[in-house]
Amino acid sequence: MSALFSPIAFGPLQLANRIVIPPMCMYSAQDGLANDFHVMHYGNLSQSGAGLLVLEATAVEARGRISAHDLGLWSDAHTDALRPVVHHMRRFSPMPVCIQLAHAGRKASCRRPWEGGGALPADDAQAWPTVSASAIPFAPTDPQPQAASLQDIAEITQAFVDAALRARQLGLDAIEIHAAHGYLLHQFLSPLSNQRTDQYGGSLDNRMRLTLEVFEAVRTAVDASMAVGVRISATDWMEPAGWDLAQSQHLAQELAARGCDFLHVSSAALHPDQKIPVGPGYQVPLAEALKDRLEGRMPVIAVGLITDPQQAEHIVQTGQADAVGIARAMLYQPRWPWEAARQLGATVHAAPQYLRCQPHGAKKLFQA
Repeated sequence: MSALFSPIAFGPLQLANRIVIPPMCMYSAQDGLANDFHVMHYGNLSQSGAGLLVLEATAVEARGRISAHDLGLWSDAHTDALRPVVHHMRRFSPMPVCIQLAHAGRKASCRRPWEGGGALPADDAQAWPTVSASAIPFAPTDPQPQAASLQDIAEITQAFVDAALRARQLGLDAIEIHAAHGYLLHQFLSPLSNQRTDQYGGSLDNRMRLTLEVFEAVRTAVDASMAVGVRISATDWMEPAGWDLAQSQHLAQELAARGCDFLHVSSAALHPDQKIPVGPGYQVPLAEALKDRLEGRMPVIAVGLITDPQQAEHIVQTGQADAVGIARAMLYQPRWPWEAARQLGATVHAAPQYLRCQPHGAKKLFQA
């Protein structure tokens, strides 16, 4: 039996297999509102046969958007705009759906990647002021963010809660809190971006405080039947100065103690001078180290240049991670799980409209 296609539970949420489609920004919303692109895009991915689909980073407040085109969930209008996307997925797919709630902090107010990326100049008509743990820009040429006041911190925490409640109203199955990739919660975690002298800065416990407070607030606000997990960057790749694996292990244990249902392990994007040893599965050892420290207290998702079904099978079968995230490879080949199931001799769900397309010699590939 394929380990990749064995079931797994993320807290209260049961997944048919261990393939996760991670959040991938599409930069296609208008004023944070979902539209026909999202209906098409997520409808397509919901037919992939993966165990879980995580919607893209969704801003909890307008100033927390990476770009002016990010998806948002900070008002009832955003709930109404996202509802048809969820409705059409639900009509034709049983795949569980998670949403990643995010705040970009100092990495907000940027151009879209295909428009050159990077921060908009402060005098650009489309730019807006940003906030961070400290008044330190991501890059020296970026506009300086404002150091978050205690009132800012309280309001941002409440914004995460309010967005989580809207996600619950939409009938989504899970929430992933984004504390990775150099965005706001990661900015509080890393000593490279957090030079505060109050209760949110300095010691490791202080730097972890906001991430833990946001998690606890969201976990308390939503039903116990809704899974809540966290995505982290396990290292800044800036040792010995930055956020690193040892600190991530401590954070993981603290999250597990508070009832976290899954940990999604990525890395980097906090500092432009990072040195990343990129290669196939380069982040898997980070996930493995966190999984070992957690000793089964919550599932760990590995991600990062996992592109081949045999590679994914090996990661799960050998216990390096409990699940794998297939991101850009899924954008390129949205039926990646179908092909993985064919190669590994497993079965995968497909809508009845697709049952006739099973390849010759794989007539037991699909289950309706």
